[in-house]
Amino acid sequence: MLRLLKQYFPIRNILFFIIEWFVIFGSFLISTIILTEHEPFLFNLSLYLKIFLVVCVCQSSLYYNDLYDFKIASTIVEVSIRLFQSLGFTSIVLAMIYWAIPVVVINQLVFMLSIGFVLIFIIGWRLLYIFIIKKGIFNQNIILLGSSPLAFDILKEIDYEPDCGYSVCVMIPDSEEEALNANISEKIIVRTEKQDLCSLAKETGINKVVVALKEQRGLFPTQELIRCRTAGIEVIEGSSFYEMLTGKVLVTKIKPSWLIFSEGFRKSKLTNMVKRIEDIFISLIMLILLSPILLIISILIKMESKGRILFSQDRVGQKKKEFQMHKFRSMVEDAEKLSGPVWAQNHDPRITKVGKIIRRFRIDELPQLWDVLTGKMSMVGPRPERKHFTDELEKKIPFYSERFILKPGITGWAQISYRYGANMDDAIEKLNYDLFYIKNVSILMDAIILLRTAKTVLFSNPDGHFKIPHLWPGQNPPATE
Repeated sequence: MLRLLKQYFPIRNILFFIIEWFVIFGSFLISTIILTEHEPFLFNLSLYLKIFLVVCVCQSSLYYNDLYDFKIASTIVEVSIRLFQSLGFTSIVLAMIYWAIPVVVINQLVFMLSIGFVLIFIIGWRLLYIFIIKKGIFNQNIILLGSSPLAFDILKEIDYEPDCGYSVCVMIPDSEEEALNANISEKIIVRTEKQDLCSLAKETGINKVVVALKEQRGLFPTQELIRCRTAGIEVIEGSSFYEMLTGKVLVTKIKPSWLIFSEGFRKSKLTNMVKRIEDIFISLIMLILLSPILLIISILIKMESKGRILFSQDRVGQKKKEFQMHKFRSMVEDAEKLSGPVWAQNHDPRITKVGKIIRRFRIDELPQLWDVLTGKMSMVGPRPERKHFTDELEKKIPFYSERFILKPGITGWAQISYRYGANMDDAIEKLNYDLFYIKNVSILMDAIILLRTAKTVLFSNPDGHFKIPHLWPGQNPPATE
């Protein structure tokens, strides 16, 4: 496993990306050799740089079209459709680059032949990889010790994420009765005894034990786990394993001791300074570049309905200090005059026609760039909520107050990982992601979040909601002001 941004990724995922890079690069190089035999290519740096540019644009298009998400692109039909879309988008982007920088233009015939090779090679390569995923080849087998709700959450996540890189080979429930009654896949070996755990791991070739027991007092297999640890078998606590598996922290199931002793939550002065410089630079540049759009939206809002252009509202920020957050008004004036503070709902009748459009593309959030520039907010951080809601959520959700450690952000780990929320369950799920971000905050992670935010805004669902992996059937993601 490879650790990146405080999460662990299967080595095969990294290898997949690298191999696909060479597949695309090789397709263009082979086409060049076939169609331009008279030109030297072995030491042609200019040619390599041109192909490198094409490959970077192509792989970016594949990423933005979800071709690296194997929950979505898991069939030959889906892969083929998305691949055609990606190559079309690649062609458009390259045409714009070639128009602006003619010196990087690649031979047209070479490009067309290369596209044909890319289609054949990538579809074949991906079908092979999907077969490997579904068969669990090269997965790391683990022993899951315990039958707590956390243990079953781990089972569900591994089953749901086809490319997580793990397979539960053996499960040992807390008690014999639970072992007999547990509704567990037939592929998993269920054992009733915790004795000889080290021998079991060696016999099955397993080198990782995940501990997710219900009660540890008296029944905790201390000696067995010590033997595993000293024998070189990794022993990891269930909450830590779940965190690195999913990119979130289960706030309702972690213990205060885990939060106290776990890694993370380091806030250096250098990180804070760089983060502030990043906020000033990005917000200032965006305000300048987007000023024509800001002006046009302001005019459209004023033309459609009476009232203010900007919607200002008190939100709770860093250290629980309230501040005025600004957005473009997307609802009728005084929308809460009769209802009071309420969660906005999907297809809310209070939303104006212009409001629907600007919410669809998140344009209503752009005035918050000024809040970032003035230091009230950050580009990346937990989303600020109203005091009316935070007071209620603090009473009902453990560790909720920890989200006030950082400045609130325009976007955040929760926003790119989960839908907008309108109830207590959604608030808990968002806190799971927010706490992960607070625990593992870094400048590199901020950069990844900003890039994924751009992807989400540009390629979100037609109704304007974020595409998320945890949207179960029957749930309608609500809108919010």
